[in-house]
Amino acid sequence: MDAIITENHPLIPFLPPQAGLLMLGSFPPQKKRWSMDFYYPNLNNDMWRIMGIIFFNERDHFLNESKKAFCRERIIDLLNEKGIALFDTATTIRRLKDNASDKFLEVVQPTDIKKLVDQLPLCRAIAATGQKATDILCRQFNVEEPKVGSSSGFTYDERHMRLYRMPSSSRAYPLKLESKAGIYRKMLQELQIT
Repeated sequence: MDAIITENHPLIPFLPPQAGLLMLGSFPPQKKRWSMDFYYPNLNNDMWRIMGIIFFNERDHFLNESKKAFCRERIIDLLNEKGIALFDTATTIRRLKDNASDKFLEVVQPTDIKKLVDQLPLCRAIAATGQKATDILCRQFNVEEPKVGSSSGFTYDERHMRLYRMPSSSRAYPLKLESKAGIYRKMLQELQIT
């Protein structure tokens, strides 16, 4: 029987100092599935297609010329311009199956989300991009879980904030790309980020 390997997060938090929104997934996929060295690197994940639709009305805006990888530099430019920070809710995990599914992800060490928020003085919202991320955030901030596509208010360190529960950008999540983009657009408009 093979031992289950413990993995530490391979990326550092992306925290633009002016970020008003912190988006948190669960944990990156295995390196073999990466098309770039950044968040949401799997070509089968639609996060950057969602952002392409929202900001450029073009789903493939963030694909490179070969269409076989995302363009990390263009993504980082957008995130810096719009004030969007990224990380994940787990810093150490075990994969119970050989895939990226949250369902088979055992969180060994959750991320100290409050420590991230402390580094973002203008942050007023956190978006969870899946159920596992939502569960961890709700526990750490003692906030009521919002329904998919909505938010709950909470106070952290005298800061009034919102927790948004967003649909997963994974293609395994049963919602059309355009519908996901509409939900993310609504959140960004509420936060005046578009």
